[in-house]
Order: sequence, then C-alpha cells, then structure tokens
Amino acid sequence: MVRVPVAVLNRMPNLAAALFRRPRPGSRPRPLPEPELAARPRPWLGALGLTAVVLVGAWLGLLVVGNVRTPVGPMNTTMALRPSLTGGTKINVSPLGALTLDSHVAPVRLDVNVDQLDPLRSQELVDHPDRISGLQGEVVHDVEHGIFDLAVRSGVAVVAGAGALGFAVYRRPSRALTAGGLALALLAASGISAYATWNPKSVLEPRFSGLLSSAPSVIGNARSIVSDFDVYQQELARLVTNVTKLYDVTSTLPAYQPDPSTIRVLHVSDIHLNPASWKIIASLVEQYKVNVIVDSGDTMDHGTAAENGFLDPIAQLGVPYVWVRGNHDSRATQRYLEHMKNVRVLDDGRARTVGGLRFAGIGDPQFTPDRAVAPGGDAAERLAGDRLDSALRSQRAAGTPVDVAIAHEPVAARETDGEVPLVLCGHLHHEGDEKLPYGTRLRMEGSTGGSGLRAVEGKYPAPIEASVLYFDRDSHRLQAWDAIELGGLGLTTAEVSRHLADDNRPGATPPSTAPSPSGNGGSARRP
Repeated sequence: MVRVPVAVLNRMPNLAAALFRRPRPGSRPRPLPEPELAARPRPWLGALGLTAVVLVGAWLGLLVVGNVRTPVGPMNTTMALRPSLTGGTKINVSPLGALTLDSHVAPVRLDVNVDQLDPLRSQELVDHPDRISGLQGEVVHDVEHGIFDLAVRSGVAVVAGAGALGFAVYRRPSRALTAGGLALALLAASGISAYATWNPKSVLEPRFSGLLSSAPSVIGNARSIVSDFDVYQQELARLVTNVTKLYDVTSTLPAYQPDPSTIRVLHVSDIHLNPASWKIIASLVEQYKVNVIVDSGDTMDHGTAAENGFLDPIAQLGVPYVWVRGNHDSRATQRYLEHMKNVRVLDDGRARTVGGLRFAGIGDPQFTPDRAVAPGGDAAERLAGDRLDSALRSQRAAGTPVDVAIAHEPVAARETDGEVPLVLCGHLHHEGDEKLPYGTRLRMEGSTGGSGLRAVEGKYPAPIEASVLYFDRDSHRLQAWDAIELGGLGLTTAEVSRHLADDNRPGATPPSTAPSPSGNGGSARRP
C-alpha cells in the first residue's frame, strides 16, 4: 500500500486543472520546450590543436633564440637545431657551399655555419707552433662544449616558444605550461633518438653541394683523409697558419704618400673566389688612396649563382669598380654586378668615364670554368679583340678617345695596338709589361687571388699580385706604376717595386695624344 502525503493530495486538483485546462478562445497555445541535445565531446580535436601549438611554438623558439655562437679551434661558428624529417648534420661554408652528413636519425638537424677565421686565435698558432699538435683535441673539446650549450639554449627556446604561443592561443596559464612541457619532452626524445642513432662514420661519405661539389678533387677522397688523418691535420693547420700570415702581411704594407695631381688606379685580376683578396684590396685602397679599381676578370671560379654572395664586399670598398668578364665568369655573374651601384661593367667595347679617365672594355667570349667545355681558342679571342678595336676607333672619331682599354685575355688585348695608349689584361696569373709594335702599352696583371684553390696544386704557392697605376690628371697618360707582390700561402714576403713609363723617364720626349710605333708622337697605324 502506497501512502501519498497530504500536501501532494491537496495540490493534485490544481495540477490536474493546469494539465487539462482548455485554451481560451482566440488565444495561441504555448509551444512546448524543445529538448536540448547534449554536446558530444571531441577530445582528438583539442589534442590536435595542442600538438600544432607545441610544434609551431617550439620551431619559432628555435628560430628566434636557438642559435649559439661558439669557437671551434681558430674559427667562429654558429650552431643551431632545425626541424627535419631525416635528421643529419649540415655544415655551411659560405660562399663555397655546404656538406651534409648522415650523422643521426631524429626530427631535428644540426646546422653549423662557419662564419669567419678568428685572427687572434690564429695568430697564437703562428706564434706557438707547438699548439698545432693539440689542435685536434681542442676542436673536439670545442665541439662538445658548443653542443652542450646548444642543448641548454634549445631547451629554453622550445619551452619559451611553445609556452608563449600556448598562452596566446588558450589564454590559460595551465595550457601554456602544458605546451612548454610537451615541447621540452619532444626535444628530449629527439636528443635520445639522435644519441641512439649517432653514426661517427658518416664523415666518410659526405654529400657536397654548391662549389664544394668539386672538393674531393681538391682535398682528396674522404676515406684517404681519414686513413691519413695525421698528414691531413698537419696540412689543415698549415693552411690556417698561412692564411693568418697573409692577413698580417697585408696589414703592414708600406704606406704611400700620394701626389694629389695624379689619378691612382688599382689593377686587380684573377681573384678566383679567394675571400682573402677583399681584405688585401681594401688595404691597398686605403693605403694608396686609390681613385678607381679595375678588375680584368676571373673574379669567380665557376660562375654559378651560388658564388654571387662572394661579390658583395665590392660594395663596401668605397671607390668605383670597373669590371670585365673573364673566362671563369658567367653572364649571371655579370648581371649580378650590374646591379651594384659602384660597379661599372664594360662589355662589347662600351666606354665609360670613371674617376677622370675614360675606360672601354669587352668581356671574354669564352666561358670555360672547367675542361669539360670545348674552348674557342685564340680565334675567338682575336675576334673579340677586333670588336674592341673597332669600338676604340669609333670613340676616337667621335672626339671621345679612350684612355685605358680592358680585356681579360692577352690575345684579345693585343688587337687594340695603335688605338689606345694603355690596355690592361690578366688571365695568365703572372705580371707582365710590354710595349706593342704600334705604341700601345700592354699591362698584364697576375692573380690577386693567388690562383684561388689552385694555389696549393704546385710545389710553390702562386704569389698574390696587384698594381697601382699613376696617371697624369691633365694628359691622362700613365706616368708610373707600383707592382705589389705578396708571398702566397705559407710565405710572408711583401715586395713593392716602382716602375716609370718610358715616356716619363728623364730626357724622354713627351708623347702625342695618339700612340705611335716610336712612342714619341706621330700617327702611324697598323695596316
């Protein structure tokens, strides 16, 4: 028997009336409330969003504050971790290219950028040769120390990056802490994976890119380097020492007190991608108060787009830079230089007045950065020289005679004999001076880059050569030149010799405007 409370019984009539009450005429029935559907939880969507926040935040943290600058032996390097699907190590050596090692398998890659050679630490190797024997252990210690610093900094970077992005997205400190913790756990897991899969033998099979693709032909096979590491270590240390000596020599060249009535032109050629050349050229520009630089070509080695960054220091030299294309310079190199404000590219006999002198030049018709390309030979050079000669003749007929002609190859330069007082060239990697039969002086510059990487091929290193030419400001004639020769790699000699032009020697008869066979006037021409 069920008992119902009296209060409920008393209210039942009212409840029944409310339930069965008929609506009044003209009134609208009240709609019954619709049942609410319960929201279905989707946990996978939230987890996916949090994962995206962690990955993006960690990557931004590594990108912004995850770099570590650390010395490795005599070099300054920058180390960084970058996301990767395959892992490995990438060593960037600008502007030569990069080499990649399959050193580990992890979702992060170790990037090492070789920034520059530290002159102070390099000088210590020069002053204390006994330290060279311990260079290998010093490098290993520096690398270990740099990786430890990188691990600590990367941990802070991923936590900060993921935490900051998590707070910006969710506006909740708990979610920010969760994102930072997950990022740190991910970095730790990546480190464990890299340690477990570490492959020290990956150095035996590096993959080269950029100009370093030809590195095995220059430094030898990687396996031979490892098997003869003691010899390689000595050669590497010797190279570092020699570069340091080279820098020291260029910084102590004798200063020249310029005559303000002369125009000073620095002639360089065949730099061949030697980065030390820019320091040498800048030193000569400052010490000799140079007005114009003339580069007679082969500034590059292969003429690839990867080399273009090597040319950027030209913009910092502070003086006009007149350039013609060599057989190692491509059209892409020429176009890159044409966009620099202080560079005057000459080609097809084009003439420009720069620094008070009128120059005209032509690029080398051949592009032979390696022996796989069949050259056109001297016939192509003579044809280019004829085009330059014709342009010089047109300039003279127009009343704007050229003071200095420029070509890369001496064969092309000789075709201008009789049309210009002076023609500059390079190509052969040795200095020379010659008075041509019809009065034109041919000045051939040596390699201002010491033949680039080819400097180590011979028994003796190629010297680094440049010349400072002095022109009379009124007549625009060459008065004298200083031939500057620096000892190549391993040598610390520096020689500067003064030479007077024949027309400027005591007792010489002043020349006329046009060159002649005798060099003292007249208007004789080639047949």
